[in-house]
Amino acid sequence: MEKRILPAAVLVICLTAGIACAAGKSSEEIGREIFNDPQLGGSKNESSCSSCHAGGKGLENAAANKKLSKLINNCLVSRMEGEKMDGRTATMRSLKMYIASLTN
Repeated sequence: MEKRILPAAVLVICLTAGIACAAGKSSEEIGREIFNDPQLGGSKNESSCSSCHAGGKGLENAAANKKLSKLINNCLVSRMEGEKMDGRTATMRSLKMYIASLTN
């Protein structure tokens, strides 16, 4: 019985945390996909983060900015014509991790 509980518990934890366990992707890899997704935030145009920031252009100091979530949301609303994301979501955390990796 204990052998069945552990995998179920791991699955619940992964789903709750918003981690793509089944795909075996790191949060940074998921962030890269999000960065290149033109549908992020319900975008109404073909823009993605990479449309303006290809290769991390202009994001050199972004990871250190305490208001990075606000800056991302500003781009989502003004440039991508989408909607703001909650800064505490797994999607936002993954996106921020990927942006941080661009400066390393």
